[in-house]
Amino acid sequence: MKRRKKYFFSVEGQTEKWYLDKLQSMINTSQESKYIVNFECPVQKNPVKRAKTAIITGKVNIYHIFDYESSDAIHQKEFINTLDMMKNASKMGKQIKYRLGYSNLTFELWMILHKTDFSTHLSDRKQYLQYINRAYNEKFENLPQYKQEDNFKRILNQLTIHNVKDAVKRAKFIMRKNSEDGNILRKYKGYEYFEENPSLSVWEVIDQILIDCNL
Repeated sequence: MKRRKKYFFSVEGQTEKWYLDKLQSMINTSQESKYIVNFECPVQKNPVKRAKTAIITGKVNIYHIFDYESSDAIHQKEFINTLDMMKNASKMGKQIKYRLGYSNLTFELWMILHKTDFSTHLSDRKQYLQYINRAYNEKFENLPQYKQEDNFKRILNQLTIHNVKDAVKRAKFIMRKNSEDGNILRKYKGYEYFEENPSLSVWEVIDQILIDCNL
């Protein structure tokens, strides 16, 4: 019997939750996995509310998966506000440490990296659509159509653990390139991120899960 290991998340949308559900299934059906994993990942944009309702015993990390949607002032403010809430949630006395899992511009970047290299700077999230269609051999007319449950889960069914490993490698390359290009690694209340896109840290928890599971 395999031992069980639990991971805690909060996510801002259904696509992120569906992705994590699929990853959990892929790991749990893999004969090579060291663990049976359980992802607790409610859709909850507010880390403080997530922390208040979490049933926690002992010290845990909660990974908040959300977007850095643009460098516009309103989106920068939203991003910083979320980091503030994450830090506040970590001070609530529940032995919770909130960890950052951002995508810049959006989670679509992470999805593209499962299938192909990507290093293109974009000015609008809508521009991801052409790359999604190319990567998954689809013809979605807009992002809302791509995010419809049946459509998104059809894309997820194309993925394998090997694709997830490739996405991690490509994400690491993107972050290394940001540093090599001289982009500033911003630091705020213990969290680090690049304002430039593409950049992301959502891969970090995925990489750790794969390592934990000997995958």
